[in-house]
Amino acid sequence: MRGLVFIAALALATPALAQGGAPTLVKSEQFDTLAREGGRYPLFAAELQRMREDIDSAIRAGIRVPMPKDPGGGFTHEQHKHNYRTIYGAGLLYRLTDDKRYAEHVRALLLEYAKLYPTLGPHPAKANQTAGRLFWQSLNDSVFLVHAIQGYDAARAAFSAADRQRIEEGALRPMARFLSEGSPEVFNRIHNHATWANAAVGMTGYVLGDRDMVEKALLGLDKSGKAGFLRQLDLLFSPDGYYAEGPYYQRYALQPFVLFAAAIQANDPERRIFEYRDAVVLKAVRAAIQLTYQGYFFPINDALPDKSLRTEELYQGVAIAYAQTRDPGLLSIAEWQGRTVLSPGGLLVARDLAAGKARPFAFASALFRDGPQGDQGALAVLRSGPETGAQVLVAKNTAQGMGHGHFDKLNWLLYDNGNAVVTDYGSARFLNIEAKDGGRYLKENDSWAQQTIAHNTLVVDEASHFQAKEKAGEKIAPVQLAFHGEGATRWSIGEVKGAYPDVAFRRALVTIELEGSSSPLVLDLLRVRAGASHRYDLPLHFNGHIIDAGFPLRSNPAARPVLGKDFGYQHIWVDAVGGLGADDARLTWMTGNRFYSYRMLPPEGAQLILAESGANDPRFNLRREPMLIQRVDAKKDAVFVSLLEPHGAYDPSAETTAGGTSRVAKLGHRRTDGAELVTVALAGGRTIHIAIADDPAAGTAHSVTIDGKVQRWTGPVGRFGGQDEKK
Repeated sequence: MRGLVFIAALALATPALAQGGAPTLVKSEQFDTLAREGGRYPLFAAELQRMREDIDSAIRAGIRVPMPKDPGGGFTHEQHKHNYRTIYGAGLLYRLTDDKRYAEHVRALLLEYAKLYPTLGPHPAKANQTAGRLFWQSLNDSVFLVHAIQGYDAARAAFSAADRQRIEEGALRPMARFLSEGSPEVFNRIHNHATWANAAVGMTGYVLGDRDMVEKALLGLDKSGKAGFLRQLDLLFSPDGYYAEGPYYQRYALQPFVLFAAAIQANDPERRIFEYRDAVVLKAVRAAIQLTYQGYFFPINDALPDKSLRTEELYQGVAIAYAQTRDPGLLSIAEWQGRTVLSPGGLLVARDLAAGKARPFAFASALFRDGPQGDQGALAVLRSGPETGAQVLVAKNTAQGMGHGHFDKLNWLLYDNGNAVVTDYGSARFLNIEAKDGGRYLKENDSWAQQTIAHNTLVVDEASHFQAKEKAGEKIAPVQLAFHGEGATRWSIGEVKGAYPDVAFRRALVTIELEGSSSPLVLDLLRVRAGASHRYDLPLHFNGHIIDAGFPLRSNPAARPVLGKDFGYQHIWVDAVGGLGADDARLTWMTGNRFYSYRMLPPEGAQLILAESGANDPRFNLRREPMLIQRVDAKKDAVFVSLLEPHGAYDPSAETTAGGTSRVAKLGHRRTDGAELVTVALAGGRTIHIAIADDPAAGTAHSVTIDGKVQRWTGPVGRFGGQDEKK
């Protein structure tokens, strides 16, 4: 009842504000519209009520501005986070309710920071990042100012001129100076830390009427344009809106990009910031949404797998992008999120959702080029349909991804039936859990998560790509040779040379739809060429419980050996080893209620290692996850052919199993003139042939003889035979 009374009153409220200090980031007339109309639309009204409950609780708790001392997760860290969110929310609520309690709380908090901030030096819990003042790393100080300046801008009209001066001179300007002139190594960097700092300083400049701050934020400290916000837009995004560090950090970096862009649009509309570089900010919002499965971001590079579109960054991103585009697909994302923001864009989202204007977001297969010019590889996304639970294959043929990148060229992931099936570990980190190194990246992030063996790609001589050296990895990107995202047969082909000195390898990933199958087959053909003999390991990290193996295994019941000594191998327990033949190399596991059979044609003499992560981990920092590794020794050139088949269903309630046996009777492979030919024999006698040409050009004609008949195709992949495949 209290919420309904509040919403009804809100619809009639139009604040009568004190003179002076008119808001800059959101104009007074816009706030008036939000206050007058917001209560009419359920999503916006619910956000107002949620914010009011949060801020009322903060006000009851009183003013707490402690001396900083703790790393992430500690009391002082969390209190300062709570305070910047409170400043932001209370400022907005003052504008939307005309309740001066909210403005008073903003004033009291910021006056305390004006007293505290001038006394601070480098944070006592600083580590290997640039130290902040309020937080252990300066990044968090930037996030503080991005939020605090919005709250101050909204509430400052209620403050006296003297209080405004104390707050600006004691807190806001010193914070902006520290993040800019005081931290040039961060501010002028091309990195998400710099993006947050640029946004914080630029938004503060707009609010304080300081054009020098604004220009430095846009163009770098020397205003040359070699650094700053615009240069970040030039260099951190590809022409397709893909962010250099991957989807997880695209999510994180998106908030300062969209918030500062909105501030620029409001105050310098002649810059046409949302049109800059072919509307790259708006492309970035759409790309971030596309790089998800059931709302969760693909966890490549330093990522946590539990981050989804239900996050502050994407609430802001969706609202701001919708205000610019009126794309009805964005409304369906907001509906899934169940949240919006207290902004003009948030009101538009809520209004048009209530009017029934939402349409399904157009999830589709897509190639997201990497690098500023789009020439540093790509992230290839193959979707079997627009539904959020349809199968999705992700081929990671991207560049290094800077310091948050992993050493895993031509890695891949697979989602199916609502689950992650072929997985990526992401990062070794427990964000903001104090007991786990203050929420920082753990040492196992270096020793395991970033290493190549922790991913689904080729490892040579038990060493990671580029010897796990970031600078070397930054110099060489894979080449995306071919991509086809439509039809019954879809593919991605990538190649990398230089991950190892004398080794080049190419990987083709092909999805094959069949009539009567709920999800496509996935064919993986990896061909490696080298100048000398090597040990090759091809790991597959999967999510599920092993059902059975088609070959004999030698288990280790008495002792659990560790696979190696370095490059992540020291973290692998060996559970069993088996020799592989051409006819029995199959492993079946169950993920959710579906079975997955992984059939292999490894090079001659290969063995299979069944293993688990977690060895040499005395603090239990690593998740225990299964893997299988195809290993072959003393080979120069080799071809690994694998086929992953989703099949059947298990109903635990009814205690029934259907389709628990693989439909694939046999997997075959042979080399032909200019192509690799893979044969998939299905139960019942039907056979599908997939030809993968050496020449990946789209217009090149090829031919192959199958069962005495010449088959012709154009482009890198041809499909022949199999009477039940979709045409």
